[in-house]
Amino acid sequence: MSAPTRLPEAAAPPPAPAASRRRREPPLRWLRRNWWVYLFLLPTFLGYGAYTVYPLAASWWYAFLDWPGFAVRGEFVGLDNFTELLADDLFWNAFGNSLLFLVVAVPLRVGGALLLALLLNSRLTPLRGLFRTLIFLPVVTTGAVIGVVFTLILDAGGPVNAALVRLALLDSPVNFAANADTSLGAVIGVWVWKWLGITMIYWLAALQTIPPELGEAARVDRAGPWQEFRHVTLPLLVPFLVIITLIDMVGALNVFDLANTLTGGGPAYSSEVIEIFIYRTAFEATVPQLGYASAAAVLFGLLTIGLALGQALGVRAIRRRSLT
Repeated sequence: MSAPTRLPEAAAPPPAPAASRRRREPPLRWLRRNWWVYLFLLPTFLGYGAYTVYPLAASWWYAFLDWPGFAVRGEFVGLDNFTELLADDLFWNAFGNSLLFLVVAVPLRVGGALLLALLLNSRLTPLRGLFRTLIFLPVVTTGAVIGVVFTLILDAGGPVNAALVRLALLDSPVNFAANADTSLGAVIGVWVWKWLGITMIYWLAALQTIPPELGEAARVDRAGPWQEFRHVTLPLLVPFLVIITLIDMVGALNVFDLANTLTGGGPAYSSEVIEIFIYRTAFEATVPQLGYASAAAVLFGLLTIGLALGQALGVRAIRRRSLT
């Protein structure tokens, strides 16, 4: 009689990975066992708390105070600073300059950087590495230094005026940084020139994601450079366009160092952006108004947060579109 058939034993479940066992460990026990990790992170926590978290929270509290800066404590006035701020013509002038800066400078920076990236991404362009380095150099230069240098370059006796007068484009020299009609344009031009390199790097990275086979197929179908860019390259760059534009919009709200050293917000507040308005109200006024300046800073922060949320929503929409 043959032996009964023996059924195979059920295979034992594989051992849980180390990551799963670590997740099941009680949090307090894990903290006690890895306390030394936070010891190394303590300097970063202290620095971030002292120079970022505390000033941020303090500015929100100061916005509700009438505090000239000389007294030890300010007087709580509730929303009076915000009410007064919304009726301040100089605040709205600074807000309008910041908005105009945003509308003009960002398209110039994004579009100019895209043209440079397309040119420097082509294999037919000689010395591509050298030109990329030269265009990127202003990015690593301090904005305050660039502002001081360009006050000399854009001066009535500077090289820009000399060239324009020699080419008969100007009848007489103009101090572009000290003229109410051109001061904001001067800040916009210098800012775009300074940050053009980093946006160009963004576009170059985006262009590397496009398969070269698509361009070759377009050229086989006798598509010219413009048709190839319009029907092949540009549609694939649209997700990157949203992200890069939003990044540059946030950067366009942080121009204090460049604008303050180049024009100081003048003449006659013609180039004063919100950051310079806050600085002037808090530190340059005869009687400092720290509470009032903090209220302006809070509104400026809310504007920046709105742009950051727009960036997050834009990125999320692009990701959902790519997954569908």
